[in-house]
Amino acid sequence: MQVTEAKFVKGFMKMCEDGCQMGWHERNGGNFSYRMREDETALIRENFSYEKDWAEIGTEVPDLAGEHFLVTGSGKFFGNVKTDPEGNLAVIEIDEEGTKYRILWGLKDGGVPTSELPSHLMNHQVKKKGTNGKHRVIYHCHPVHTIALTFVLPLQEEVFTRELWEMMTECPVIFPDGAAVIPWMVPGGKEIAVRSSQCMEDHDVVIWAHHGIFCSGEDFDQTFGLTHTVEKAAEILCNVLAMAPYKRQTIEPEGFRELAKEFGVNLQERFLYEK
Repeated sequence: MQVTEAKFVKGFMKMCEDGCQMGWHERNGGNFSYRMREDETALIRENFSYEKDWAEIGTEVPDLAGEHFLVTGSGKFFGNVKTDPEGNLAVIEIDEEGTKYRILWGLKDGGVPTSELPSHLMNHQVKKKGTNGKHRVIYHCHPVHTIALTFVLPLQEEVFTRELWEMMTECPVIFPDGAAVIPWMVPGGKEIAVRSSQCMEDHDVVIWAHHGIFCSGEDFDQTFGLTHTVEKAAEILCNVLAMAPYKRQTIEPEGFRELAKEFGVNLQERFLYEK
């Protein structure tokens, strides 16, 4: 089977297109990775080439040794994935030590996987362990309203989580573990990768101040839906703050507790502080 005919590749490409339509991927902004299942790898293995050299990841991910990933390329535009997937995507393999990768398919005109590969792989390693392998998607994009809030709200996960939860009743149900927030750091290196992976141990949403958002999920729909929910809540909050410096009414802590009981989710009390 040709790579682009595989269902998971089509799903990956659709999510790239959906993100573009939302306005989350200006120019070459954002990146995206998917940890492939063994049966998916076997399905397209005939298209792989093992001629390219191994390259350093820039970090260590021993729990991902031997795994295969579908990833976006560094400097590539999400808007071009639909018309030229082989030029903008790559299937990579992780070596047996978890310190190197090699390209098996894609990036036909040259290039390397996303510059945020260390962050993606360290996040995948955490989620593979923490979800018993269920989470396979890591998605990074630049949603306008979420980024805007990092300029006006304290960069504290308790504050961000509470403010986003208050915007839509569904929010605490969809991301009950809240949203982590990382103060501005230079992207692309090991330091921010380590910080992000630490946050991913307890959250599926990690916001990079003045930059964007990372979300983790089991599949494409869940991950995109999570990102969309956070960004819509952020948009509502931006609109509220534009109208008035205060909220006349909102969801109170006891309301969140009742919601958690009704929907069977666990909401940490540190997010339910009295204002």
